[in-house]
Amino acid sequence: MIVPNPLPGAVARLLGEPRGRLLACALGLILLTAVAPRLPVTGRRVEAVVVVDITGSMNTRDETLAGKPASRLDKAKASLRALAADLPCGSRLGLGLFAERRTFLLFEPIDTCADFAALDGAIAGLDWRMGWEGDSRIAAGLFRAVALAGELGSDLVFVTDGHEAPPLPARGGPAFEGKPGAVRGLIVGAGGHVPSPIPRYDDRGREIGFYGPEDVPHENRFGPPPPGAETREGYNPRNAPFGGVATPGTEHLSTVRETYLRGLAAETGLSYAPLDDPAGLAAALTAAATPRSRPVLLDPRPVLGAGALALLSVLFGFLPWRARLAGAVSRLRHGA
Repeated sequence: MIVPNPLPGAVARLLGEPRGRLLACALGLILLTAVAPRLPVTGRRVEAVVVVDITGSMNTRDETLAGKPASRLDKAKASLRALAADLPCGSRLGLGLFAERRTFLLFEPIDTCADFAALDGAIAGLDWRMGWEGDSRIAAGLFRAVALAGELGSDLVFVTDGHEAPPLPARGGPAFEGKPGAVRGLIVGAGGHVPSPIPRYDDRGREIGFYGPEDVPHENRFGPPPPGAETREGYNPRNAPFGGVATPGTEHLSTVRETYLRGLAAETGLSYAPLDDPAGLAAALTAAATPRSRPVLLDPRPVLGAGALALLSVLFGFLPWRARLAGAVSRLRHGA
């Protein structure tokens, strides 16, 4: 005697119910995650070297993070980590430091997705103690960063507050000798617009207060004196062309030098964006960067797995909860 197999009928009845269809779809998505190939996708991607100013003024705490005061450097690190996460896969970012007048490359551009952990960790580890000199010659460092990005065939993101230390001489800063626009990218201005004190540290890196007016030079006495120097106290055209007393100033306080940075951007052919741009740095960089189309392999497995998890949550979470709720309402009605 042949006994009929009840399995096909049970499967058909199960698939005829909403719970059965949800379970079948979830199992199908789970199976697809094991065999789904990566899909080639071509789209616009970004490749840039990010150079971060780590000089002393970047320790000024006139930025905010999570509603709390933060230094410009900490805000820059948080914004750059968000930039790496926001750029589409296939984009590439390198990392460098600026101090004194030099730009030092830490590593060439790497993939923002495949190498995200290494990139994110390197940005998070940036510290002002990595600096090798105390000066901050912004224009000279920017011009070297532009040349570096050009050698790598990349765009540039230069993050700084624009605070030149010592101040520029009366004749102005160095001239840009490259071709404006040959390297594209952003100058990102960090810092607030209200003059704020710059933290001061001892030789062991411990904060010991703030710089005062007597701690920093307020004038650069290299080259010819500025117009009107002959009216200063103690002026002597040969022995004291800048006058005989120290020039007062506010170089011990710092703000973002936005006008100066916009001028440097125009001189080099870069674009300018504030660090606290509400749209984020990814949109600003994408708009300013060189258009690059690069094929990348899109992995559909996270999407398939998330879909399966959502269906199972409905099947074993929402539907039983709705059934219990309906039963409780029914009992309350019959009890009433």
